[in-house]
Amino acid sequence: MDADVVVVGAGLAGLVATCELADAGRSVVLLDQESEANLGGQAWWSFGGLFLVDTPEQRRMGITDSFDLAWQDWEGTAGWDRLTNSDGSPGPDHWGRQWGQAYVEWAAGEKRAWLRERGISFFPVVGWAERGDGTSGGHGNSVPRFHIPWGTGTGVVAPFEQRVRAHIAAGRVFYRPRHRVDQLVRSGAVVTGVRGAVLAPDPSPRGVASNREVTGEFEYGGQAVVVTSGGIGGNHDLVRANWPERLGTPPHDLLTGVPAYVDGRMLAIAEAAGGAVVNRDRMWHYVEGVRNWDPVWPGHAIRILPGPSAMWFDGAGNRLPAPYLPGFDTLGTLDHLRHTGFDHSWFILNRSLAGKEFALSGSEQNLDLTERRYRDVLRRPVRRVTPSVQAFLDHGEDWVTATTIGELVAAMNALTPDAPLDPRHIERQVVERDRQVDNRFTKDVQVAAIRVARGYRGDRLTKRAFPLHRILDPKHGPLVAVRLRVLSRKTLGGLHTDLAGRVLDPAGHPVTGLYAAGEVAGFGGGGVHGYRALEGTFVGGCLFSGRAAGRAVDAAL
Repeated sequence: MDADVVVVGAGLAGLVATCELADAGRSVVLLDQESEANLGGQAWWSFGGLFLVDTPEQRRMGITDSFDLAWQDWEGTAGWDRLTNSDGSPGPDHWGRQWGQAYVEWAAGEKRAWLRERGISFFPVVGWAERGDGTSGGHGNSVPRFHIPWGTGTGVVAPFEQRVRAHIAAGRVFYRPRHRVDQLVRSGAVVTGVRGAVLAPDPSPRGVASNREVTGEFEYGGQAVVVTSGGIGGNHDLVRANWPERLGTPPHDLLTGVPAYVDGRMLAIAEAAGGAVVNRDRMWHYVEGVRNWDPVWPGHAIRILPGPSAMWFDGAGNRLPAPYLPGFDTLGTLDHLRHTGFDHSWFILNRSLAGKEFALSGSEQNLDLTERRYRDVLRRPVRRVTPSVQAFLDHGEDWVTATTIGELVAAMNALTPDAPLDPRHIERQVVERDRQVDNRFTKDVQVAAIRVARGYRGDRLTKRAFPLHRILDPKHGPLVAVRLRVLSRKTLGGLHTDLAGRVLDPAGHPVTGLYAAGEVAGFGGGGVHGYRALEGTFVGGCLFSGRAAGRAVDAAL
């Protein structure tokens, strides 16, 4: 035995599990196929938003929240429908629902204090993500719950990385980058270690695709193995193979929202060792993807985090119906768009709205928050356009501007000559919308939703819901159009685990010695989110499931 525990994957879930184990005095071998530059994994690149319930930040914003309301939202969003098998035994969703309830209890209880103990604090304005499908008991957040950490995803990773490095220096953690696991070693029915290939050193910066040159072999043993290797979003072949029929056909033109190392390899490797993978058909991809003008990894794309005001059109130039409004129902909008026959859609708005309501996901796109430049954060509401959005307006291949609808549509058609739009059709729909804003009455659902958003103090202060006005008002010009494509991101299914993080076999029995956490486990239970997510639950899912697995392994040894 080389250590008490072997952890496969040095992303956020792996770092948290390693911290829990090493803090308890256990020795850990921490393995990752990437270089040390990538310690912290995918979470380092994220906006880092965290789902929290009934917090001081919410109360200061006038938000009334509770566990009961949050759990109602979570259940209505998840839509679990595989709770039992035909023989009455627990089905693929049984443990996902258990994990979901435990997560919401944590978010309404200990989570904020636990994060604060680790030095993680929050921007005072709470964001309102996934505003829902228009039903009380269905999908969506009834109230704002998206808490933005100072430091974004980088700031969330930092305390766990620092703690792991302290354990490395103390000799409790043995960190082995460029070690790719190819097999889980079994002794009878018990997982006792890992075997794989040592990869050649690679000096590439964080996120850049690295070489796969094999220079040697390794094998490490332990009393338990914890798999925290992430999802499949960087592997388009796996994404397309698992794409569900209910969402139409997978996009031919698919952008990539995660580094290339998010390849899903460990799912098949864990299956070969006896673990079960459930809910493969559940995934979370964004429909507001734009190609990064300054890419890091192949096909690198960024997600626009829109406010409520941009008009959204499909590839034929038809305005999307409610509830498929910006920021309301990601998966519902994906479903709708995948049945239009086009791989792209369009935002049409003006410069005022793009400058105030658009944010871009990712730590590197929000350097004021990531680097804790508080004065720059305070300048956001008064800037006409934030620097990151201005860079895309200047350099992004998907962004066009013009002074008239005719000129704008001509520029849009130059981007998509195989799907030309009729400028008269576009102008008619924009004018129809604009006529709805001149008085306080409206039959336009999006205009009504903007007014609701303006009723939230946080959206008013940050200008995330900009004052209602006509899109064609020249005082707010020029006009802006953005071509949007599907951006691969999260895996909602994965290794089937119980509440201790133990990987289950196809019969529902634990595979002795094998645990999983993070995205590879569907963030817990093989499906803590069910079909849909409430946002702020992905980084948080890595924290929660990594903590749970680490503590459970320590208790079991």
